[in-house]
Amino acid sequence: MTDQHGTAQRRLLEQLGVDIDPELLSLALTHRSWAYEHGGVPHNERLEFLGDSILGQAITIELYRRFPELPEGELAKRRAGVVSMNALAEVARGIGLGEHILLGKGEAASGGADKPSILSDTLEAVFGAAFLSAGHTASAALVLRLVGPLLDDPLRAGAALDPKTALQELAAAQGRGAPAYAIEAEGPDHARTFTATVLIDDAAVATGTGTSKKVAEMAAALEAHRLLSAPAVR
Repeated sequence: MTDQHGTAQRRLLEQLGVDIDPELLSLALTHRSWAYEHGGVPHNERLEFLGDSILGQAITIELYRRFPELPEGELAKRRAGVVSMNALAEVARGIGLGEHILLGKGEAASGGADKPSILSDTLEAVFGAAFLSAGHTASAALVLRLVGPLLDDPLRAGAALDPKTALQELAAAQGRGAPAYAIEAEGPDHARTFTATVLIDDAAVATGTGTSKKVAEMAAALEAHRLLSAPAVR
């Protein structure tokens, strides 16, 4: 591990607020593309498998305790929303996780640090590393600190599963027109950044960015859904 990389990981540890073993954290941040380019060293997929269970258990228990009046079906829907790939990727972006992930050259060049699948998988691996390093209580607390806030907004949590469909349904329910997306791109072909603007009734509502048109549109739709769900705009 280079000094620069070690310093970056220490900053991440301070942000996470959990005493994760440095080797386990490094493993959690190692994508298989990097591992393959470096002689087949271990990567984060086993930790991801563990972290997925830590995440699911912590969110399930919190939902059960926080919403005693909700039936099983609604609890399951809310859980699915906040543990979805899009929701976890949003959380990962919020802590700048992408800049810490070790990626192979090809994956890095194609914008892997902002891909929802890589971000969400790595976040789960971090949860797994936290469990092995600090135990169940600390890892569950980390999950609730990072992902827990999404539980307070059931509409937003559900939208994380399919932002574009959720936005279209919300717009229709509010008597608005169907959302449309305008895309702009910048940067070289191997590392393009896309910006999507979602328009409803010819008015710009929100924007989102990503390494593909799809990711940018989903980010814009999720933000638009959040804005249109706010009481002030109903």
